[in-house]
Amino acid sequence: MRKSEVLAAESVACLNKALGHLRDIWEEIGIPEEQRLQRTEVVKKHIKGLLDMMVAEEENLKERLLKSIAMCRKELDTLCKELQLDPFEEEEESTILQLEKDLRTRLEVMLKQKRERKQELKTLQERDQDLCDLLCMTPYSIDSNSVPSLEELDCFRRHLAALAAEKERRREEFISVKRQIILCMEELDHVPDTSFERDVVCEDEDAFCLSTENIAALKELLQQLETRRAFSEAVCSELRSRIVALWDRLKVPAEEREAFATYMTGSRAKTRKALQFEVDRLEELKLQNMKTVIEAIRAELAAYWDKCFYGTEQRQAFVPYYEEDCTEALLQLHDAEVGRVKRYYETHKELFEAVQKWEENWRLFLELERKAADPSRFANRGGNLLKEEKQRAKLQKTLPKLEEELKVRTEAWEREHLEAFLVNGQRFMEYVREQWQLHRLEKEKEKQERQLKKSRQIEEEMMYGSVPRTPSKRRVLGANTPGKVRKLDQPARTPSRVAMKTPRTTHTERNKENISQLNGTTLSGGCTPTAPAQRNYSINSVASTYSEFARELSKASKSDMSSRIVNSTTTNIHC
Repeated sequence: MRKSEVLAAESVACLNKALGHLRDIWEEIGIPEEQRLQRTEVVKKHIKGLLDMMVAEEENLKERLLKSIAMCRKELDTLCKELQLDPFEEEEESTILQLEKDLRTRLEVMLKQKRERKQELKTLQERDQDLCDLLCMTPYSIDSNSVPSLEELDCFRRHLAALAAEKERRREEFISVKRQIILCMEELDHVPDTSFERDVVCEDEDAFCLSTENIAALKELLQQLETRRAFSEAVCSELRSRIVALWDRLKVPAEEREAFATYMTGSRAKTRKALQFEVDRLEELKLQNMKTVIEAIRAELAAYWDKCFYGTEQRQAFVPYYEEDCTEALLQLHDAEVGRVKRYYETHKELFEAVQKWEENWRLFLELERKAADPSRFANRGGNLLKEEKQRAKLQKTLPKLEEELKVRTEAWEREHLEAFLVNGQRFMEYVREQWQLHRLEKEKEKQERQLKKSRQIEEEMMYGSVPRTPSKRRVLGANTPGKVRKLDQPARTPSRVAMKTPRTTHTERNKENISQLNGTTLSGGCTPTAPAQRNYSINSVASTYSEFARELSKASKSDMSSRIVNSTTTNIHC
């Protein structure tokens, strides 16, 4: 049995006991039955009124609890929708009081969440407004009246983080560009003369609006200042180049140059003014020393001609170079020609340097070829012989590659410029082929000279006998041995023996190849031939062109053949 039931039973017992006690009192007093009924009715009404009042109060409590439950349910439904949460699930078999308590507790929690979200939204919107004002951007779009969801708040926070990062990036960019602008203004001696320039240079950095328009205007201002600075630097560089050129032409002493060295760097207005003044002074001095200046500029022009591999005709095309009357007009013509050739060289510098590389390799190859043909090189014990042979073999592979590469580049150049690329007055590949042909002809000439020398030696040996090639032993001090004296006298008697009998077959076969080189000089019977005439090999070792070299070689060959025919005829007559 419940305690409440026990208490109810005790209450009924107390009431019955009280009513019995009242009846006893009334009996002792002698109250009549009618009055007893009245008094009992009063007691009943009183008790009933108290109980009814108590029941009414409890019923009222129940109604209040039910109304609270209904209200909490309604508010919870609204909050779940606003907070975008799942509906609240009530526990089954809960009493009215417990249900009301649970709903009321959940409602308080959700109201707190709503307040916190609204407060965070307000804080985020305030930060967003500050950043947007600084960056001149539109505030983040979100409904201020509704309760934001957790996802919306998270997106808002990420947006603010991106805005903060953009602010820092623009601020760093602003500070960097501002420093460059200040530096350019200082170098140009420029004073801020617009409101924007003053805002950039003079105002506080935190007060500058970091909008995209302002950043773009800032970069444009920097670009304008850098363009002016680049122009000023170019002007100063040009002035310095002219000063150095005039110093060299006028042979200005080093002391005077060092005194002006302060202005040879920088591009400020003061420096530019000093450079212009120096140029004017040197130009005036140049007019006073016209001949010296023209000689100097001619030397410079000749140097550029060499770099551009100008031929004789190309050099002679500039007639003023050979005029003697030194005037200002002549100087201007030379200045213009130097500028033209210099620009031509700078434009095609890589191609000229490649040709120069081929020239250097070619000269080295010729030098190594010359050393390879020198018999004395075998006496070298320093290891250079092997090194030179390796270098010569490497050049024999490198030169054709360079030539092929230059062929492609020069042909492309000629297609682009619609003119021939000349080296020493010839198209490059013709020049290369001529150099190789001259080299082959020179080697052929040397070969013929060696064969001629060998033929002469064979003729002398056949006429006078062979000469011992081993060195004779040194004589010992004292009396000579008779046998040795006779052996030393034998070469003097050799010619008579040669005249008395023909050369042996074995000796002729051994020298068959060399005898074939005598070209018509025949020994017949026992006749002693006369000495062959001196052959004409006066070909220039290096001819100006291949055609001249070929003509000289042809003349020499004809002269050599005529000499051989005469010698042969003379020999037959003597026989």
